[in-house]
Amino acid sequence: MSRPILYKVLDANGRACHGGDAQWFLPHGKRPGRWMPKREAQLCYSGYHAVRASSLLEWLRSDSATVYVAEGRGRSQNDGSKWCFEEMRLMGPVLHWNARIARLFACDCAERVLGIFETERPGDLRPRQAIDVVRRFARGEATGQERDAARDAPWAAAGAAADAAAWDVAWAAARAAARAAAWDAAWAAARAAAWDAAWAAARAAARAAAWDAERAWQARRLMWYLKTGGESDE
Repeated sequence: MSRPILYKVLDANGRACHGGDAQWFLPHGKRPGRWMPKREAQLCYSGYHAVRASSLLEWLRSDSATVYVAEGRGRSQNDGSKWCFEEMRLMGPVLHWNARIARLFACDCAERVLGIFETERPGDLRPRQAIDVVRRFARGEATGQERDAARDAPWAAAGAAADAAAWDVAWAAARAAARAAAWDAAWAAARAAAWDAAWAAARAAARAAAWDAERAWQARRLMWYLKTGGESDE
């Protein structure tokens, strides 16, 4: 069985953003980085770790990170989303994550489920308008004051929603507009949107399928942003 494409998240200094003191050998152009020294492969404890695209967002824990395709060899362990190898090296292309991409991604996730809120409260455009402001802010078309003014509107809309799923939709929009770190807003909006999609489904089995489908869409959308910076056509 072929292994999935795996990704490694590093900071600007070539060290893991989520901990660890290893200085990674970085790729140069089309030439991959050197293999890291062999270590015992023990998931979450030792060895070298990388994740699938579906779990990548959970490891983008800052507003600035560099993502590499990673290749492993030797003994390995995995839990389905995270892999650990005795040896690993970094490949191209280099993918960049920043606050602009994080906010645009958060807006996309929240917008996906706006229909749930607007079905319950037709005519209440506060979450949609907040998302629009955050998008413009991320693109340099709105000021911080405009974003701050829009920040509280989705919370107020959430308070007016009776349905739990509709409340969560407004919450996702509020997180996208939050003053908090962009990476945190992106993670929170994505989780809220997936939860909303799941709970809008009628039955438990449908909820699980809706959750999986939304998370799969988010993984594809995230990779599109990382590869294009949101600048090219889909």
